[in-house]
Amino acid sequence: MNEKNIMPVNKSLQPPLPASVNPPFRILLTDDNDALRRLSVRVLTRAGYQVDAVEDGAAGWAALQANQYDLLITDHEMPYLTGVELLRKVRAARMALPVIMTTGNWPAQEFARQPALFPAAKLLKPYTVAELLGTVKTVLSETPCGTKAERDRAKPDVI
Repeated sequence: MNEKNIMPVNKSLQPPLPASVNPPFRILLTDDNDALRRLSVRVLTRAGYQVDAVEDGAAGWAALQANQYDLLITDHEMPYLTGVELLRKVRAARMALPVIMTTGNWPAQEFARQPALFPAAKLLKPYTVAELLGTVKTVLSETPCGTKAERDRAKPDVI
């Protein structure tokens, strides 16, 4: 076949390539400490995660009902709903969602009474940026491919 018989490819008729083969993990961060919340969002976003942040447990519960997340990072001592109360709602709703609890006051008695509430990991305040990133990476790598966001990531793109 000579070059005159080759039709040029019309790129406008080709489907666009997906922006990312593996979209970032979605994280919900709940913490009433404004400075710590902003710093954590900045660190996690720079590490490639998609982060939503709210300032109390009730706002966290509302966000969980409205959106799909791969991970919840929650402070324990917050207004409206504590971290344990938020975790109790997550478990009661049977959300397949790993949880990292951050706190300066670990509620050991609550977890002793209700072991099913125990989070996937804990970060005792004050923690370092390296501890935050390491814990998030570990928890997400141990999460079974069971959440909706994980299943969506495994689906091939439809063209």
